[in-house]
Amino acid sequence: MTQRAADLAHEHRSPYALELRNITKRFPLVLANDNISMEVKWGSVHALCGENGAGKSTLVKIVYGAQPPTSGEIAVDGQVVNLKDPADAIKLGIGMVFQHFMLVEPLTVTENVILGSEPTRGGAIDYARARRKVAELIKQFNFGLDPDARIEDLPVGMQQKVEILKTLYRGARILILDEPTAVLTPSETDELFEFLKGQYAAAGNSVVFISHKLHEVLHISDTISVIRDGKMIGTIPARGATTETLANMMVGREVVLKVDKEPAQPGEVALDIQDVVVVNENRKNVVDHVSFQVRRGEIVGIAGVEGNGQSQLVEAITGLIQPQSGKITYDGVIAHGAKAVGQAGVSHIPEDRNERGLVLEMTTAENFILGEQDQKPFAGPLGLLNLDLIEQNARDLSEAYDVRPRSAALQAGRYSGGNAQKIIVAREMRKNPKILVASQPTRGVDIGAIEFIHAQIVLARDKGLAVLLISADLGEVMNLSDRILVMYEGKVVGEMPASEATETQLGLMMTGSTLAK
Repeated sequence: MTQRAADLAHEHRSPYALELRNITKRFPLVLANDNISMEVKWGSVHALCGENGAGKSTLVKIVYGAQPPTSGEIAVDGQVVNLKDPADAIKLGIGMVFQHFMLVEPLTVTENVILGSEPTRGGAIDYARARRKVAELIKQFNFGLDPDARIEDLPVGMQQKVEILKTLYRGARILILDEPTAVLTPSETDELFEFLKGQYAAAGNSVVFISHKLHEVLHISDTISVIRDGKMIGTIPARGATTETLANMMVGREVVLKVDKEPAQPGEVALDIQDVVVVNENRKNVVDHVSFQVRRGEIVGIAGVEGNGQSQLVEAITGLIQPQSGKITYDGVIAHGAKAVGQAGVSHIPEDRNERGLVLEMTTAENFILGEQDQKPFAGPLGLLNLDLIEQNARDLSEAYDVRPRSAALQAGRYSGGNAQKIIVAREMRKNPKILVASQPTRGVDIGAIEFIHAQIVLARDKGLAVLLISADLGEVMNLSDRILVMYEGKVVGEMPASEATETQLGLMMTGSTLAK
């Protein structure tokens, strides 16, 4: 099985590992894939790009057997196949690594890899044999994993290797990866790319690579296909392509990807964090004596691999949790609790818009006034809502922030990710805050909406707001920030002007290295 995954270059019947022929997928009221055709060559990395809702996920689920197409056919190595479920895809050598890992944390690497495909001997699982095979794969692909390590003790980059190892154990010849670098450091991304291009594809296998990080797409891919609104827009060689070309194909118009901003003009301190400690349920410091300041008229970005205390720090700053110790001052005021923090002039774009930013069952108009529904001008002295004003507010904000469709009565849960995020940004900026805390502000957002939201964050800075930006997207942090802090294991381990920061330096600090200078 080990050699099987690496030596198939000599057994190919067709130059194409995968052929999608006129794939159409209809759901009630939605045409997700519209007559899509695509060819993936053996020995190549083929990127699939498109905005959220373009049809990428539906398409790869069809390839993986998780959904049947309404019409069209799929060929693997030149042979038309009928994929009734993922088991059929796996038997044909198709493996998929999802964006959200599907690992059982208390189990070991070996136990996770063999789960569902356990070798048996005499009716019992032959664990020793399984462990040997897993160890052989780890050595062959230089993954640096301990077969006996528990998943819960591994960093995110290592956990992703385990997910890939699961597919290799089952003999994957075609590997589909959905947003594989979303939670990786730059060095972990480099390791992944070296494996995918330098080992896996170089051995004659094929990769379908889905990502919204266009510079990574250009770096790793041989060929790039772009879909928009369920249709195949085109397939181009990666060589000679640019991020602007891809963005324009994805959106259907010219998109400005680089944030255009003047140098910051920092004023007085607006947000002052002094020696803040937050503990988790195990009494461990997840925010470990953190201190920093954000001044009016500047954007301070916090970089770091997710899970290093950023979420808990934001919750403490916005009053959602009470820190164990330390002091947080908002424009000279100390406040406790989310309502008091808001009244002190803090607006918050939360990292999970569905859980913390919106009430999905409520209308656009209602979501636009969340947090102010009991205050003037939206509520009168007896608590009666001014419905005409609330509706007018929704119309005005939808127009100003280009929320589509323009409907005060539409439920928030029916908007696309980008438009839902615009509702939150519009609401928080309408409050005329002194401090803006933006946590993962463009997560799951289309390129066109990213462009718009970035412009709004810079505009907030230029209006004199103190902006704290927390993002797992290192490019976003480097592009927007004036100063950058790095968090690792709950501590701020470094700080530098954004103009002097490099991806290498920040990546080293994100892994706890003290080598970055």
